[in-house]
Amino acid sequence: MSDQQSLDKQIISQVAEQSIANQLETAEKIDIYVETDILKIVQGQVDGLTLTGQGLVTKQNIRLQEIKLQTDSIDINPLKAIFGQIHLNKSVDLVARITLTEADINNALKSKFSHDLVEKFQITVEDKIVNFTLQQMQVRLHSTGQIEIEGTYQIKENNQKHLLGFNATILPRTQSSPIIFEKFTCTQGGGISLDLMVALMQRFQELSRLPYFQLEDMKISIKNMELQQKKVIFFIEAKVNQIPESVTELMD
Repeated sequence: MSDQQSLDKQIISQVAEQSIANQLETAEKIDIYVETDILKIVQGQVDGLTLTGQGLVTKQNIRLQEIKLQTDSIDINPLKAIFGQIHLNKSVDLVARITLTEADINNALKSKFSHDLVEKFQITVEDKIVNFTLQQMQVRLHSTGQIEIEGTYQIKENNQKHLLGFNATILPRTQSSPIIFEKFTCTQGGGISLDLMVALMQRFQELSRLPYFQLEDMKISIKNMELQQKKVIFFIEAKVNQIPESVTELMD
């Protein structure tokens, strides 16, 4: 590699770092390495990108303790990029290692972005639709390797509304097994039918066994989770067809 090529990559990487940093509320540390050259970047092409960071906080106050992200080649529409619209000409594969503390997770659960992911769902029980709306949720990470989730849902059934408080204990996903529900108990809300409880547990089990979840034009797969002292590390693979609006809103 010539000195000029090395300088080009250094300049491009520094510009990318500054651009990402400007879209964050704060960042204790952020490093970006862009594998490309001046000619390719003018055409909107990048051979690969590596991002590492610590203490990243988005504009919507979602904090990542640590992140390391790597992509394969990126091909964007350079004309749209000039006007601040990132449009992918082809899908991008990425892998990421993301560390969140217990406090980070609970703070993120209060955000609109997270609420939109888990706030509402419905199940069918005896040919009747039952709607669930999240009221609150809190996560505790235990040194025993278990994750405890406590929360409250509002249930609308037969035009009647009541609250369902719950406490669940799960084992995190590993490379060889999905998320496992060890315990699920109701802590609030009497008169809930057994059929409804069975359907709810089946719904949770189905979600825990999904190979990936869809976020607009992204397929995200959690391959492994590691619990450490009051923090959890997610190992993620994703295919990005387009940058979802809900993700770009996190940075606005």
